[in-house]
Amino acid sequence: MTEQQAISLFKCLSDKSRVQIIKSLMQEDMYVERLAERLGITPATVSFHLKKLEDVGAVSSRKEQYYTMYSLNREVFNVSVLDILKEESEESRLQKERDEEYRKKMIDTFFEYGKLKSIPSQRKKKRIILEEISKAFELGKEYTEKEVNLIIADYHDDFCTIRRDFIAEHLFSRENMIYKRIV
Repeated sequence: MTEQQAISLFKCLSDKSRVQIIKSLMQEDMYVERLAERLGITPATVSFHLKKLEDVGAVSSRKEQYYTMYSLNREVFNVSVLDILKEESEESRLQKERDEEYRKKMIDTFFEYGKLKSIPSQRKKKRIILEEISKAFELGKEYTEKEVNLIIADYHDDFCTIRRDFIAEHLFSRENMIYKRIV
């Protein structure tokens, strides 16, 4: 089920009468007049709601003699909400693009000729800058404090602050004065 189909289904299910129709169809297939009688609403109202449910694939219809029988499409309801949320959507792709544009803007703002002009005070911006500097380190490789300081000094003179921020942001681990990039 796509994100858009899920949204349409959820909107459709936001009506009490439609939920009651679905509950009735869970028990057995029914025709419009039987549903109307059971729910205490007019057949025209039931037909209206069944059309909406059919449009989103929640119910299906078939002809049986004089009646149109409606049945529940159970597979539509066997989808987990978490599965729907995991589904890749156009919006998530756009969010990634916007995040990447913001990231590039921050790097362009705070770096000049490969040197960090200033350390951002805002945490989100600082995280982006720290991630950019951490690319100079190999993932999982162990570095002494002096080696870390020398690499950071290529970017900014305040290597102590940046080194501490690497640890605070969980980009690096430190044990016995040995640093390791973990992200």
